[in-house]
Amino acid sequence: MYFWFIKPLTPSLRAGLSRGRGAGGMALVPYEETTEFGLQKFHKPLATFSFANHTIQIRQDWRHLGVAAVVWDAAIVLSTYLEMGAVELRGRSAVELGAGTGLVGIVAALLALKSSMKPLLVHCLLFFSGAHVTITDRKVALEFLKSNVQANLPPHIQTKTVVKELTWGQNLGSFSPGEFDLILGADIIYLEETFTDLLQTLEHLCSNHSVILLACRIRYERDNNFLAMLERQFTVRKVHYDPEKDVHIYEAQKRNQKEDL
Repeated sequence: MYFWFIKPLTPSLRAGLSRGRGAGGMALVPYEETTEFGLQKFHKPLATFSFANHTIQIRQDWRHLGVAAVVWDAAIVLSTYLEMGAVELRGRSAVELGAGTGLVGIVAALLALKSSMKPLLVHCLLFFSGAHVTITDRKVALEFLKSNVQANLPPHIQTKTVVKELTWGQNLGSFSPGEFDLILGADIIYLEETFTDLLQTLEHLCSNHSVILLACRIRYERDNNFLAMLERQFTVRKVHYDPEKDVHIYEAQKRNQKEDL
């Protein structure tokens, strides 16, 4: 079931809710509790996962950073989908938007840059392959994000992984247009006031060959509204659904100009 807390919209909560686009002084924050376990998982200092033949320990900080600093189900489902090999990651450039704890970006980096070869040889091959992963969030969340990335990626993979500030619709000039092959987002489309900025960011980061993967729950009508907005600029299709966690994954690509004629 869902229940609600009315909380003062502090800077940390504002950052967690909207990646920097708050509205007003109070926030009505939804939580879902399906068992007595409920919210307890968010209060654990570490969340442990196994992906890409690695044990990943994600530090959480609900008390100070709120919803931006815990692992949500959409991130787990998207990480699992990547591990299934549904998209080719090796040798490609990828970016995670609104990364929060960084789980999806960490898994993407491990999958994109993994190899059974010795690290020195891997490093040489990666240097020439162009493979890299960029993990982004607002400035206020970067130190927390960096701590998780550094704790979970081997040194030879960290050299091709960047944690970088990105506030949607604002500092896009620090990213080249169409820079990434793959754009990833987990549970980032829930706040309506960010939709226009998010779409502008996706448009800037994508080339005609880029693939966007967005994992989310469809909780409210506004979530469907975002998908309708996305479809005006991109071809969108649902590629995966996890019934246990009620999480959908949508794939989007820029529309071919010929299709719009």
